[in-house]
Amino acid sequence: MFAAFFKAVGQLGDRRFRRVAILGVLLALALLFAVYALFLQLVWWLSPDQIDLPVIGPVTGMDTLLGWTSVLFMIGLSVFLMVPVATAFTGLFLEDVADAVEDRHYPQLSPATPPGFFEGLRQSVNFLGLVLAVNIGALFVYPFLGPSIPLAFWALNGFLLGREYFTLVALRRLPPSEVKAMRRRNRWTLWAAGTLMAAPLSVPILNLVIPVLGVATFTHLYHQLASAGR
Repeated sequence: MFAAFFKAVGQLGDRRFRRVAILGVLLALALLFAVYALFLQLVWWLSPDQIDLPVIGPVTGMDTLLGWTSVLFMIGLSVFLMVPVATAFTGLFLEDVADAVEDRHYPQLSPATPPGFFEGLRQSVNFLGLVLAVNIGALFVYPFLGPSIPLAFWALNGFLLGREYFTLVALRRLPPSEVKAMRRRNRWTLWAAGTLMAAPLSVPILNLVIPVLGVATFTHLYHQLASAGR
């Protein structure tokens, strides 16, 4: 697992890696801004022009106050959602990263047969929906976890990243039934590798390269497990 990770780190300067990282971040930012614009419009629509408070009397400007409060809310929300969303979008360009890894480290392999564009898009949309649903649901649980919030965040996203990235990478070379069986046999290894990816998600700047690093790491990990007959 660590060998796969350090091999992936060693290739971060690859032009194809940089391209996918930039595209993933730009698409994720566009989605978050679109979600925020809709959320802000909903806040303004539902906010009254003024409210009457006991003793104080009428208070105006509630829509402006709530609008600024929503900015702080979305900034906090983006800490949890920015990278998972970028991760899902990076899945759209997974083939570029996996090809770059195999070209450098596994040149003896025959070309992979990845799913078509629409199948890849479907998988990425499903992954995006799963990541968003689970992480948004977890936001309601985190306040009760106290200092263990980071551990819960890493474990949860580690499981998601390990499961989904391995599946996306392995489907390039195996039928779905074999991918599922291989994933089941190595579930603890994949969870640990996913958590290794999830831990840096909390580190600004560094977290922006995690989606690409994750695809590269799991490409190496797949080939290691396959060569070992696992």
